[in-house]
Amino acid sequence: MEDFRGKTAFITGGAAGIGLAMAREFLKAGAQVAIADIREDALEKAVKSLAGGANLRAVRLDVTDRSSWSRVTANIGKVHILCANAGIFIGGPTQDATFDDWDFCLGVNLGGVVNAVRSFVPHMIAQAEGGHIVLTSSINGLFASGAVGPYTASKFAVTGIGECLRMNLAPHGIGVSILCPGPVASDLFESTPAVRPKSLSDTGAHLVKTDERDPVSQEIFAGAMSTDEVGRKVMQGIRRNDLYIITHTEIRDVLEARMKALLAALPAEPVPPARAKSARVLYDVPVYQEQSAKSAPL
Repeated sequence: MEDFRGKTAFITGGAAGIGLAMAREFLKAGAQVAIADIREDALEKAVKSLAGGANLRAVRLDVTDRSSWSRVTANIGKVHILCANAGIFIGGPTQDATFDDWDFCLGVNLGGVVNAVRSFVPHMIAQAEGGHIVLTSSINGLFASGAVGPYTASKFAVTGIGECLRMNLAPHGIGVSILCPGPVASDLFESTPAVRPKSLSDTGAHLVKTDERDPVSQEIFAGAMSTDEVGRKVMQGIRRNDLYIITHTEIRDVLEARMKALLAALPAEPVPPARAKSARVLYDVPVYQEQSAKSAPL
């Protein structure tokens, strides 16, 4: 997608952080933008910050509430750019996460994506005007971290959904990108407890502190990328129709290590002819070859 004028973008988690940065980029490109968020105060602040006038709408939405999605899709009209970006963070060893931690994390990070896709994508196909979808995963949707089990699980799922959608929607002229940000200077860690439902209050999660008193957080976030830079990378990725929008080059070593570990686990044995024949049908996934042939963005 090159021309954003006359297009409508719908962004969940759009009142702050990466979602707000994406909204700013879309407005600059001439699109109409609807930002959705569960926090009314954040929406009010975002509207003032964006100053989008008639090209900006704010929608209060709980991404886990499917009845709310029905209302939103009925009122928004045509959407050409769908950004399923709302997310929360659950930290700590996987075994410490409670059932409430799992339900909260998967409900927002995975369920929010599922609800967005199911609510909007059939309409995008039916309107036959092409478009683009951005699903916000994470670098933890590409490799694991023992410190963020539920979060990693949710983001791996989002990455898988994005890869499937890419293949499903290509015939309809709808591109799909999976956004995988690393450390970003957003309010994710502050907003997570603020939006957590009281009904899911039992937690074993370890809160992340981002102030100067916490040396680990300081080391990780000392060079955190700005949300505006992520927003620009998203716009570039949409224009290039990239499958993956990866923000941090420095994860190359861990990606290579993970791939080597996977390849090393393959059985060292010949493949029977019948299986070799079926492999051509089952394992021919051109979407990966298509992306690997692209040069890295500047």
